[in-house]
Amino acid sequence: MRINLFLVLAFIPTLLWAQDRVSIKGRIINEQGESVEYVQIGVPKFQIGTISTADGRFEIEVPRDTLDFFHVSYQPASFPVTGPADNVVIVLHSQELPPAVSIGGNTKEKYLVRPGTSVLKKIGAVSTDLVGEHPVGREVGSVAQTRRPFLVKNIQLTVRSNHIPGCVASINIYSIDEKKESFVNVLHKPIYFDVAVSDRPQDFDIRPEETILLDPGRYFIAFQIVGRDEDSMQAYLAKPEEERKPWEMTMDFNIYLKSSYIREAALGRMEHFPVNIGVAVKGLEYQ
Repeated sequence: MRINLFLVLAFIPTLLWAQDRVSIKGRIINEQGESVEYVQIGVPKFQIGTISTADGRFEIEVPRDTLDFFHVSYQPASFPVTGPADNVVIVLHSQELPPAVSIGGNTKEKYLVRPGTSVLKKIGAVSTDLVGEHPVGREVGSVAQTRRPFLVKNIQLTVRSNHIPGCVASINIYSIDEKKESFVNVLHKPIYFDVAVSDRPQDFDIRPEETILLDPGRYFIAFQIVGRDEDSMQAYLAKPEEERKPWEMTMDFNIYLKSSYIREAALGRMEHFPVNIGVAVKGLEYQ
């Protein structure tokens, strides 16, 4: 049994694909002229999206519409697509978030969220791959709730196996707006880490560099694949389909019985997901 994350959004109306597309190439920089890595890029209403490389470069084919850009550390930006373009430069402006404020009082160590119950360990997995119309930029994780201020110290997860060369992943944390059922970023910058190619489980214990103090409320702790080795990816895509192995360009997680979300900012989508990938958050709860 395999639950493939990419099947959730597999149905796309034929009309969307009938639109003529043009190629847009460029790079993304900040106000200081520095490249911005792993920016989500897309046209949400046409369900087309991709993500920029580590040096801020991107290439995408889209209809003549508005191309949107999303990154945790910056304000959203847009670019009107009127025709093909090869040297587009997108400047992102810093996201002004309030600084973390230390509060006094006693604290105790605790888990804000645990993975839940793992099931079907030997035959089941949540599987994500890098093949498709919008293969990177999808977020999946766990939902947590705190009734008191909580200081995040550790974010833990286990990757069951990984066959994506040069894989770079990120962890983001969003506050869930209950009224709008939307996500509000709480980090000043994403948390990046490398995932090695391996058939063996890899345990990650991530200690954020910035102070993450969560007010009482519900939160989405999201895992996302943001980078891969492009040469390996192109070599895989060059193979005839009958020669591709089912496990190539995939990452697997154990299945945990707690509902969560799937989110794609570049596609403007957020959906409930019946299981999660076992993200745990440990830290200090203020008394």
